[in-house]
Amino acid sequence: MKRITVKEVARACGGRLLLGDEEAEISHICIDSREAGRGSLFVPFVGENVDAHRFLSDVRRRGAAAALTSEGFAGLTTKEGAEPFALIAVEDSLEALQRLAASRRNRIPFPLVGVTGSVGKTTTREMIATALSAGKRVYRTPANHNGQIGVPLTLLGVEDDYDIGVIEMGMSMPGEMTKISALVRPDTAVLTNIGYAHIQQLKTQEAILAEKLHIQDGMAEHAVVFLNGEDPLLRSCRLRDGLHPVFYGMGEDCQVQVKDVTMENGCAHFTAVAGGQKTRVRLRVFGAHQVLNAAAALAVAAHYGVDLDGAAEALSGFQGFRHRQQIFFVNGVTWIDDSYNASPSSMQAALAILGSIQNAARRIAVLADMKELGEQAEALHEEMGRTLAAGREADMVFTLGELGALIGTAAKKENPAILVRNVSSLSELESALRDTIQAGDAVLLKGSNSMGLSQLADHMTGGCKAE
Repeated sequence: MKRITVKEVARACGGRLLLGDEEAEISHICIDSREAGRGSLFVPFVGENVDAHRFLSDVRRRGAAAALTSEGFAGLTTKEGAEPFALIAVEDSLEALQRLAASRRNRIPFPLVGVTGSVGKTTTREMIATALSAGKRVYRTPANHNGQIGVPLTLLGVEDDYDIGVIEMGMSMPGEMTKISALVRPDTAVLTNIGYAHIQQLKTQEAILAEKLHIQDGMAEHAVVFLNGEDPLLRSCRLRDGLHPVFYGMGEDCQVQVKDVTMENGCAHFTAVAGGQKTRVRLRVFGAHQVLNAAAALAVAAHYGVDLDGAAEALSGFQGFRHRQQIFFVNGVTWIDDSYNASPSSMQAALAILGSIQNAARRIAVLADMKELGEQAEALHEEMGRTLAAGREADMVFTLGELGALIGTAAKKENPAILVRNVSSLSELESALRDTIQAGDAVLLKGSNSMGLSQLADHMTGGCKAE
């Protein structure tokens, strides 16, 4: 991050210096006391189980330069001889962090691209950054820092020596996107799709769309919003007056058009047409759904003047992320690790990848609960089972969790030839898989993050590198 002084931090976040040197420099901001070190500013939050103010003494011992506090000295000693340390009193840690980030945003000298949607935000963000890197120095959201805490940390991590930034913007509750958009103030925005993620809180897809569209709230007049032309809700949505839509997709009326899609060993090849230029794209990430993620990336790259052929070549080197649709070959078994998270659309896409694996002796789907689906949870899991049975992507299904079991039950009812087994724990699942799988099998792992399939994936693939 760009270095700032304690005095500048206090001014930006509306705080008051209780202790320490106002000229001390901050070079790093952390919310985890274990990451504190020399030059750190520690921001403590009060959680359901832990009040992080209890770690103020610890971060001081670790050499942190300063900390915010909404609880005064919180037991911190002020005796002579203690390590140099600045303490800044604030009303609320989250509000202070966001005010500090807003101050930094005012001084970022290059455009920011905001990325949101129900599914595929992180992959699309990285594809956009990859495509832009063919002609620009690109800053992007680290890890999955896309919420009310993560986005401020992302903005505060920005250095000035970039040409453009790609910022992932998530939400889970009404009102969040307005706050995040006010922080980021994206110069352009990408909406990937509207699915069922967070439907438990927002109740309907239309409500999810309305919340996602609040990404516009922080945008300037005449800004461009890139929209997935294959998503019916985005296709028919109306932007705020003064903003300009650019659609990407298969349709003839899409400004960035996808044509001639073919699949080779589970990876998509296609032709992209944008601004009168045409290029052939060869992806190395699995699944036909990745075509639209790549199209979004090319749309953004073309808008910012990056050569389309160069952007396509850069995308051909993109290989995705751990636990997100990565394929491993271990002892003759093909493992499809898509265990990071799950929603109905992403599970369907993952099953399509399983179905595309050529020459598999057996295709085995390991499916766990899809969380945060609210009142529609049972119906959507049962529908997934029927979809699985109709598509015949799997010969055998292992399910984990009460909702996951509904997938297996519905699949078996629809297609009695499918072998289905429900298990109650990760340990039982791992044991069952080790007893079942054989060389030549293809195995998909898919479920919401809280179900723990990522841990199982690590055990079963043994740290091998993805293809």
